[in-house]
Amino acid sequence: MRLTKSTDIALRIAMRLAVLDEDRAPTTREVAEAVDVPYNHAAKVVSRLQHLGVVEARRGRGGGLALTAAGRSGSLGRIVRELEGVGDVVGCEDEPPCPLRHACRLRGALRQAQEAFFATLDPLTVDDLVGPPTGPVLLGLPVRGAPSDG
Repeated sequence: MRLTKSTDIALRIAMRLAVLDEDRAPTTREVAEAVDVPYNHAAKVVSRLQHLGVVEARRGRGGGLALTAAGRSGSLGRIVRELEGVGDVVGCEDEPPCPLRHACRLRGALRQAQEAFFATLDPLTVDDLVGPPTGPVLLGLPVRGAPSDG
């Protein structure tokens, strides 16, 4: 299974935010640059992460992004499920529909594999992803126009 680009970006943003000091709230543009993704993509993903309660975004002077407690310690499996959706891995009902769909066992096997993938992520949190040696690497990522985080 391959994650969508949006989920990949969301996880990068969450990991980046997880290693910053609590008093440091970077802008969406700063985070986009730090994780090397286009600003427009990052803005859409941040909006989705806000909706899921993973990221808090404050506007105006002194504003910026922060990872919420739920984003920091919530199940990674839940976050990825929400971002990816739980649709079928294959397009049995696409147009035109697969002629084998009524007697095929592939769809069920792939659904089980997909759930096993998510279940592997269930006990993990964003905090689990940013412990050493990952955290120091993430801290070393430059954020243009901001003081060094590490």
